Amino acid sequence: MVHFLHPGHTPRNIVPPDAQKDALGCCVVQEEASPYTLVNICLNVLIANLEKLCSERPDGTLCLPEHWNFPQEVADRFLRVMTWQGKLTDRTASIFQGNQMKLKLVNIQKAKISTAAFIKAFCHHKLIELNATAVHADLPVPDIISGLCSNSWIQQNLQCLLLDSTSIPQNSRLLFFSQLTGLRILSVFNVCFHTEDLANVSQLPRLESLDISNTLVTDISALLTCKDRLKSLTMHYLKCLTMTKPQILAVIRELKCLLHLDISDHRQLKSDLAFHLLQQKDILPNVVSLDISGGSCITDEAVELFIRQRPAMQYVGLLATDAGYSDFFTTKQGLRLVAVGMRNHPLDLRVQFTASACALNLTRQGLAKGMPVRLLSEVTCLLFKALKNFPHYQQLQKNCLLSLTNSRILVDVPFDRFDAAKFVMRWLCMHENPKMQTMAVSVTSILALQLSPEQMAQLEELFMAVKHATIQNWPSSSCKMTALVTYRSFKTFFPLLGNFSQPEVQLWALWAMYHVCSKNPSKYCKMLVEEEGLQLLCDIQEHSEATPQAQQIAASILDDFRMHFMNYQRPTLCQMPF
Repeated sequence: MVHFLHPGHTPRNIVPPDAQKDALGCCVVQEEASPYTLVNICLNVLIANLEKLCSERPDGTLCLPEHWNFPQEVADRFLRVMTWQGKLTDRTASIFQGNQMKLKLVNIQKAKISTAAFIKAFCHHKLIELNATAVHADLPVPDIISGLCSNSWIQQNLQCLLLDSTSIPQNSRLLFFSQLTGLRILSVFNVCFHTEDLANVSQLPRLESLDISNTLVTDISALLTCKDRLKSLTMHYLKCLTMTKPQILAVIRELKCLLHLDISDHRQLKSDLAFHLLQQKDILPNVVSLDISGGSCITDEAVELFIRQRPAMQYVGLLATDAGYSDFFTTKQGLRLVAVGMRNHPLDLRVQFTASACALNLTRQGLAKGMPVRLLSEVTCLLFKALKNFPHYQQLQKNCLLSLTNSRILVDVPFDRFDAAKFVMRWLCMHENPKMQTMAVSVTSILALQLSPEQMAQLEELFMAVKHATIQNWPSSSCKMTALVTYRSFKTFFPLLGNFSQPEVQLWALWAMYHVCSKNPSKYCKMLVEEEGLQLLCDIQEHSEATPQAQQIAASILDDFRMHFMNYQRPTLCQMPF
């Protein structure tokens, strides 16, 4: 659970570490409410045709046409898109050699390039930021630092270096960061980073933000060297830490400039450090953002007291704790959902379950109406990813299904509707809870209208698996559920009504029509007449192969029609057999 204590004033200058590592996430804030830019569309076309547009050097690497020149902002974005698409290799990275591209913000996250290619392509540029998160082992941390330090301009001006999950050879011991005197932000999450390396880093004269999570650091006392300039510290899951809790708190107490602190716990390393931190009155006087997710013994009362003593706080992370449920958070302070956690922890059941509950609460509160379509699309796709990763966890499945009943998501938000329809149909096969069936059927009815004929044909196969009893128990017109569905026409259902060889398919089509006719008869009973659907219903009533359930539903639709349209004057009405 994540709480923003001042809605609309979320911390921008100091980003929680997981969001910082996710390059795509950095652009969501700017782009989620807008269509894709023309620049991005052009870059995608360029990357797709890079082999055709470039010439080849004798060593097999690519070279841009001589007359091409890219402005710095476009060059940075071009490289970023290449990296996201997995197109950055030794062969393609060579287009950044020379002066045709002028780079400042280099993103080579998860790229598979060698040390030689990295140095030739990027180390001659005037870089102020390098994201080398999880690059291939062919480009280890010592080589990255050595390459950067080969450029005196980079030594003095590189401000941000992200090395998360980057490899270090076994024979390497000390990492020499001290030459990078311009560094303000350094992240070595999940790197073989030792206490000696921390001592080296702490001497950097401009260091403001540091992430040493999941490293081999045993003692954080070296942080006292930079206590007057460190503003952001992330150190979750320090599994090798040998200090006592009072010793750790004594160091943190001296970091009086700290604005952001993350001491969240790993699920395998339960700690009460956060509990003891919350009891301190003379610690972190200027803190704005605090993440204590996963900590043990944390209560609403302790968190509330800590926050009240520090009115400038804007963010507190309480995921996987016993806190965060009081009125102090939910009614007075405002709650927002963050998709970053779902993206970064797809196989963590607790994260996914909590996130699905947050998504459900947000849609239930009607907040989805004010959210950008692209953000809702991302959350919806992440929910389906959670469904696939945890197929047997019923409460998670239920949360995701309930979130889907939001009409804006179903109608406006882009996601794989065929995949969603298959999931909902399978869910119907396995669960017979009447309330959940009501929602599942409504969702399926809407999704079916947005599928192609080929997809509908594949979906029909799933109807044989629906229990036959399941369909009989679908809600009648007496249920209080409002109709989520808005049909422009019944004509897509007509071929299904005549499918007597697959009674489940026929029953589903009948129920979908019955549901809207009973909820909005003035619109849909009229539609039945105008599209000449009444005769099909009469045929079902009289057909020898029709099931009793199908005949009963057809009769109910016709009864609704008689009740509301006996005075409807239309020539075709007189021809309808009753």
